[in-house]
This record gives sequence, structure tokens and C-alpha cells, in this order.
Amino acid sequence: MARQLARGMGSFFKTCDCAKPTRCPHPYTIRFRDAGGKQREETGHATQDDAIERLTDLYQERKKTSPAVAAARRDLGRLTIEQYYEKWLPRQRKMTEYSTAQHVGSYFKMHIIPAIGSRKLNSVTPSVVEGFLDHLETEGVGRGHQSNIYRSLKSLLRDAYDKGAMAHDPVKGVQDPEYVPGLVAIPAPEYIAKVLLKADPLLAMEITMMVGCGLRNGEARAVNVNNVVADDVYRVTDQIHSVLGKPAKLKHRKAGEFREVPLPRMAREAMERFAEKHGVSDEGYLLRGSRGYFTEPLERYRVVKLFDALPPTEGVGMYSFRHFFASNALGNGIPITDVAEWMGHKSIEETYRTYRHLMPGSITKAAAILDVGLRLVA
Repeated sequence: MARQLARGMGSFFKTCDCAKPTRCPHPYTIRFRDAGGKQREETGHATQDDAIERLTDLYQERKKTSPAVAAARRDLGRLTIEQYYEKWLPRQRKMTEYSTAQHVGSYFKMHIIPAIGSRKLNSVTPSVVEGFLDHLETEGVGRGHQSNIYRSLKSLLRDAYDKGAMAHDPVKGVQDPEYVPGLVAIPAPEYIAKVLLKADPLLAMEITMMVGCGLRNGEARAVNVNNVVADDVYRVTDQIHSVLGKPAKLKHRKAGEFREVPLPRMAREAMERFAEKHGVSDEGYLLRGSRGYFTEPLERYRVVKLFDALPPTEGVGMYSFRHFFASNALGNGIPITDVAEWMGHKSIEETYRTYRHLMPGSITKAAAILDVGLRLVA
């Protein structure tokens, strides 16, 4: 039986069939009316004191909420996810035109809105969100992509929840899809040599910057002679955005921020030869297309042609050339902290998860190395 509190505060109870429910480990459920007068239930309270404290907080909050505010919250809760998205996205000032907003918009338009866009906000519960994640899994969406999609949906739902559109946190207890990268394919030096011989000159220059300096595709498409700040240092300042097809800020960096990476002689000399033969733009860019910049579609056309001309190698694609840089650095004892910085990773955890298997050493090797230093102690 539900045990009543003071009039208007609601009640708390257990839904189990235990003989002594007050002593069993099952959680308490509370029943109350929200600011709009709608009856709600919420479970997960370990003790009676927890349940009473939560009911008291809800009661006090309801008393402080004016009828006008309650009505506004009800109206907000009646909006669909798609309708709220149209209002929510323009308010995300931390997003940039060049990067995050483009990606978040594609997550909603391609995945979220087709699946659950017609749902009213006040009907979204953790089970609805879990069902959406199951849908992504069924559709074969990769775990890394799932994680990005969920983070975008979570941001919108938490914003709506904070504004009172729903009585309960719609993502409480929902686990973020975990991205566990598989082993990356590392092309052999001999394979890369063949690639550079067969590739179109523009694509060969891009690949050179990926294997030599660890640049991402878009960063390599923006290779610039003005960014050579020393004989052995290249400053990465921008990328040719894959969607917009023009220079944009770096991934995980604010506008105007840059990183500096090693510039091997092989890469520097390739830049010099390319500039001498093909010239550079007024801005210093080496790679150019018919509309000024070497865009992702121009790259893609050349990539398809290149790999059709090469013997098939399992798992090897354009991004493998960036992986080669990491393999070359870690395999030669360069600290993973430096590699993470040069590759522009958001955190060293990303570098470690992706390239841990490439790092030299083992317990046996470590013991032998440590023994050398300890001989002086013995």
C-alpha cells in the first residue's frame, strides 16, 4: 500500500511482492504531481528518507512555480524533437559554422529525426533513448559514430529537461555507446613507395604529408609553403573542410589555434619539388583545384583511381597513411605524449586506444632494460 504524506506532497511505495517490503533491498517509487498538474512516477530511491526528501523538494519547487511558467513548460513539452531541434541548434554558440554545427546537423537529419523526430519531448524517457541506440546498432552504424550521435541527442534532451519540458531526466542511466577501435592497418614502407609512384601528383603530395607529418586528410589538402617555420618544423594552421570545401579551423582547436609537427627532410623536399613544378597559390597553398582548393571530392576521385591500380591490401585506405606516421614514431621510441600532440588528438587516451599495440616493449624487454640501470646498484 502507498503511504501518504501531507496533503499534496504525493506518496511513496514499493512495487515488489516481498513479505517485508520496508526491509527488502528493492527501491522505492514516488508518485507526485508536476508543476503542470500531471501525475508522475519516479523510481530508484533506496530508502524512505530518500523518497520523502525527493517529494519534499518537488513539492517546494511546485509551490514556487507560477501558473504561467507551468503553462510554458507544458507547451515546451508538447514540441516534438524535430521542432525543438530547429530552435535549439541556432542557440549553440560554441559550435562553429565550419565544424561542429555541420556534423551535429547531419546527425539529426540523417539519424535522429527520421527515427524519433516526431516524438513529443514530454514522452521521451531513458527507455526511448535506449531503443534509439538499439536502432542505430541494428542499422549497422559504427560505435564511434553512435557515440557522436548520442552525444548530440543528449545535449538537446538535457537542454529541454533543464527548461522544464519533461519531469524526469530523459537520459538518466543511459550508457554512452563505447567506441573500441579495432587494430589499424599499417602499410609497409615498400607499399607506400609504390603508392607515391602511381598516385596523381596532388594526391601523392597529400599522402606524403600524412606519412611524414601525421596530418589528417583535410590538413594535408591544406599543405602550405608558408607553414614551414623551420627546416624541420611544419605548423598546422587549418584544413580544407570536407563539407564546405574551403579553409577551416583545425579539429579540436579554436579558430586561430595551431599545432607544430616534425617536418622530415623527405616531406620538405617533396614540398619544394612540387612548388617548383606546379607553383603555389597567392595564399601559399600547394594543392589546388578548379575552384581554388583541393577539396574532398577531388581527393576521392583520385583515391578510387589509385587503389584500383594497386594490388588489394586488406584494411588499407587513405587514413592508413596517417597511421603509418604513428607506427613509425612509436616504433622508434618517440613518447606517445608527443605523438598525441603532433597528431592533434583530443586526448592521449585516443592515441593509446588506437596505437597501444604498436608501442615497442613487453614485460620481458622492460625487465632487461631496467636491469641495465640496476647493475650499478647491485
